[in-house]
Amino acid sequence: MDNIKKKLFRLQDVCYGDFHSKLMPNIAREKIIGIRVPVLRRFVKDLSEAEKEDFLQQLPHNYYEENNLHGLIIMESKDYGSCIGELERFLPYIDNWATCDMLRPKILSKHLPELLEKIYQWLASEDTYIVRLAIGFLMSFYLDDGAYQREYLAKVAEVSSKEYYVRMMVAWYFATALAKQYQDALPYMQKGRMEEWTRRKAIQKALESRRVSPEHKEYLRSLR
Repeated sequence: MDNIKKKLFRLQDVCYGDFHSKLMPNIAREKIIGIRVPVLRRFVKDLSEAEKEDFLQQLPHNYYEENNLHGLIIMESKDYGSCIGELERFLPYIDNWATCDMLRPKILSKHLPELLEKIYQWLASEDTYIVRLAIGFLMSFYLDDGAYQREYLAKVAEVSSKEYYVRMMVAWYFATALAKQYQDALPYMQKGRMEEWTRRKAIQKALESRRVSPEHKEYLRSLR
């Protein structure tokens, strides 16, 4: 076992691993060490730059937490080009929603025009978690005034997938859009604008959100 892997196992919380395993039914229990994300974030800060660089070259990894560690190292990037390069190397190895949703490098928010081209490429992928990441980036970086364009809603609505983790991200995206860009997002909640299960799930998530006003929630209930 290499040095970093040994250190990770010293941070193991078996009970937490048992609990977290239930949230990711597609990942075998033996692939989960059991380390809480805040603990892993502190661990990253104690690694040397040489250790980080070496670790990024060790794909594929064996454990879920190794993938999370890989993602956290990428998120420290201060250079857009190297961040995108490392993301593209890593994306084919992402195999769960938690690692996927953790990846939100801050450097990307400073390069939104260039990033958008990559997002559109990833939306066309047949890989579940690459598509989910692309939608997640549109949700995280492009729904606030200043970055938002109406066309992004249409792009996400056009995503067609039978994969649960893609459909849930589409629903999450539109629930967030209803909180931030209500007037533009509302027409997509009409029947026939997107796959029915996803539409209803988006409404459900919007109704659960504290960011959607009571008045808007009242109308959304009438659309279910």
